[in-house]
This record gives sequence, structure tokens and C-alpha cells, in this order.
Amino acid sequence: MKKNFLIVLIFSSCFLLQAQEDTIKHWQVKQNISINFAQSYFSNWSAGGENTLATSGKYTLTADYIKGKHKWTNWVSLALGYSIIGENKAMKTDDKIEFISTYGYKLAKSWYATMVLTYKSQFAKGYDYKVDSTIYVSKFMAPATIDIGPGFEYTPDEHFLMNISPAAMRWIIVNDERLADAGAFGLDPAELDTNGVVIQHAKKVKTMFGAKMLMTYKYEIFKNVNLGTKLELYSDYLDNPQNIDVNWQVGLLLKVNSWLNVNITSELKYDDDVIFHDNNGMPIGPRTQFNENMMLGIGINF
Repeated sequence: MKKNFLIVLIFSSCFLLQAQEDTIKHWQVKQNISINFAQSYFSNWSAGGENTLATSGKYTLTADYIKGKHKWTNWVSLALGYSIIGENKAMKTDDKIEFISTYGYKLAKSWYATMVLTYKSQFAKGYDYKVDSTIYVSKFMAPATIDIGPGFEYTPDEHFLMNISPAAMRWIIVNDERLADAGAFGLDPAELDTNGVVIQHAKKVKTMFGAKMLMTYKYEIFKNVNLGTKLELYSDYLDNPQNIDVNWQVGLLLKVNSWLNVNITSELKYDDDVIFHDNNGMPIGPRTQFNENMMLGIGINF
């Protein structure tokens, strides 16, 4: 009896090990961690200047599972950076939490039926330093954007990808009562009485339904010079569908050697629901948003 049990146990163990190896070999996992720096120093400099120190950390993960007609791709991008100018307090220069997960079923060469989930937010509180450096205008989950929807993906080669979701749900979350009541990030503001006292607090979630397009492109332009770009477009069927939300990210990586590199990144955004205000607090409408960073860093791939 014990012998038979041992044989069954060994057979089961071999089967499970083979199944585990079969599962593992279908996964492709890549990770990158980079720490970037920028610095300037002045001492008795007649032309003037301010000492500066900037640093940021970035983490990227891709985990792809491909077997037969099925594929499941996952992409995570995290970033957090600060700079100090002179005697001023540290100011945030980079902050991102981004996740994209796509399940695809192959229909034909280069074509997949897909279900795509995306999530975006930030780690730390953000401030409009030109207006008031003591009152935050964003924080973790304020805002956060969650998209999910079925669609079709076209992937002709390893460089280019396009996914179109004609029926994509989007939720804008502002998990902060003050920001939500102010109508930040496209939410409907709180209801006030004639004295400006809140009668009904704003809802912290805005639901949208529309069409979304996601395109990515990556290419080695020259040896050790890599370009990556991601464009997202979203149209809300329920509210001014002609006004397209745009998010366009571009990254250029220049490798000095196996661990030293130069990172140049930019991001352009436009959201018709995000209203900007002047220094007196008066609304001036939506604006094209843009940021750019260039830093020298240490990067490790594994």
C-alpha cells in the first residue's frame, strides 16, 4: 500500500512539475529599475545661479503570457521624482502609477479580439507651486482613471500595436472630499447654498462610456538609442463626444553602457473636462498640458 502510494505521489509530483514548467515557459517577464540624477552647484559665482538637485526613480515591468491563440499582456510603469532648488522645499517633478492589462484571442494573422483594463494614478500629493505651495491639488487616488472595454487589436510586428475599443467604460475617481466638492478633474461640484455652504457633497466618481484607441510603438533608432511612444484617445459618447481626451507619452533612452543611460521623457495631455483657473480663482477653461524630463541615470534590466 505504501509502495503504491509512493508511486502515485512520485507520478503526481512529476505531472505537477511538468505542468509548472509548461506554464513558466509561456511567460516572458522583463523588468527595469532606474535611478536618475541631475545636479548643479555654484560657489561665489559672479553671474549668479541657484544650486539644484533632482532625483527620480522609475520601475517598468512587462509580463506576457502567450499560448496557442491566447495571449495575456501586462505592463506596469511607476515613477516618482523630486527636485530641490536653492533653499526651497523639495518639489515633485515626476509621479506616475500606470497599469495596462490586455487579454487577446487570435482571430487572424496580426488580429486579436481583446479585453483591455487600464489604471492610472499617482503616489504623492501634488501642488501648483505658482499659485499655492501649501494646498495640494492631487494625491493618491485623486484622481485615478480606470478604463475597461472589449475591442480589437492589430499587431503587425514587434514594434507597433493598435487597440480599438468601441465600447469602453471609464471611471474618474477623486477620493478626496475637498477636491471632489470643487469639481476637480471633471467631476460635478458640490451643491452650495447662497452663502457658499455645502448642501450636498459631490460624488467622488464620474462614469463615462465611449470609444478608446490605444497605440504603442517602440524601435531602436540607432544602436543603443531606443524610442518608445504611447498614444491614448478617448471620446465620451454621453458628453460632447467631439471633444477627444488625449494622452501622448514619448520616451527616448540613450544607453551609454550596460548600466548608465540618459532618459528623455515627455507627456502631452488634453482633457476638455479639466478646467484650469487663474491666480484669482476664476475658471479659464481646459488647457493643453505638457511635461518633459531629461536625466542621467543608472538602469538595471532583469
